[in-house]
Amino acid sequence: MGTVEHIGVKTTRIRSLGGEQAIFSNTDLTDSRVRNYKLMERRRVLFHIGVTYETSLGQLKEIPRIIENAIKKTKDTAFDRAHFSSYGDFSLIFEIVYFALSPDYNKYMDIQQEINFALKEEFEKRQIEFAYPTQKLYLSKG
Repeated sequence: MGTVEHIGVKTTRIRSLGGEQAIFSNTDLTDSRVRNYKLMERRRVLFHIGVTYETSLGQLKEIPRIIENAIKKTKDTAFDRAHFSSYGDFSLIFEIVYFALSPDYNKYMDIQQEINFALKEEFEKRQIEFAYPTQKLYLSKG
């Protein structure tokens, strides 16, 4: 990933995101898939969150609405969907999709951070816990 600096007869020079210059033969580039992010108008974002198995059914049913409200209140976003998608090893998993209405990566990260803060705040208010890998140990006598 980087910015094209020069296209020559045999090679193309690209400045990588890390700052170094990469030189590719034009044959390598024509035989590859190239994604031009400069032409992107909006960014589709897919992410997952997990809540604990102790979350009540009532709370589970609230979560898609909480997520939708958090995204809709965030500037430069378009909400697509939020669903309780699966039962994970350690959590009940929700899949969320929205669009950041800017192709800029830094803007997208600012938006995602704002959404994450809003979800954390709303979950704390409702005592909904995010999940992390845990195990329960049952002991019995005998």
